[in-house]
Amino acid sequence: MRKLTRQTQTILYHLLPVVFWLLAIGGSISAVFLIPSLQGGGGSGLFGYSLPALLVLLCVVIISRIRRRSSSVEQCFWVAILLGVASYWLPSVLFMLLPIWIYLIYKNQFGMQSFVASLLGIAFVAVWMAVLCQFSILNSQFSILQGLWAWIPVGAFLIAWFASTIARRNLRVR
Repeated sequence: MRKLTRQTQTILYHLLPVVFWLLAIGGSISAVFLIPSLQGGGGSGLFGYSLPALLVLLCVVIISRIRRRSSSVEQCFWVAILLGVASYWLPSVLFMLLPIWIYLIYKNQFGMQSFVASLLGIAFVAVWMAVLCQFSILNSQFSILQGLWAWIPVGAFLIAWFASTIARRNLRVR
């Protein structure tokens, strides 16, 4: 197998993540036009469809930026708040806490304080959602099966993030 030249490696280092992200965004937006139920209003349009993906992606970035030998309490709290907000449009996104916890356990950065911080973040969002639903500011019809089509951009964005991270690490010019 031929080794890549420095110039080719630099071009691929910058080009591959762009290609991955364009594919993820294109696939997510094209699904809106192909699935008739996503074209309606009331929070189920493009905004309610793609916002959970952006919030989950932000959570992954926050978790991946935790430094070695440091506490993950604050990051777990913020991730739980972001996932709680995303759960308004995609309630099943709360299950993303489990892989995050498993990742932090694997990195030896998860403890009882991080667990409690996650629960407090979810409780904080739940209290505010209950208050906003009580005053009829938010719609109070929640179901775990609500908005499952929003997993398309969540999955596409996560795959694009992982693929671009792997490509950047493997193509790093030394």
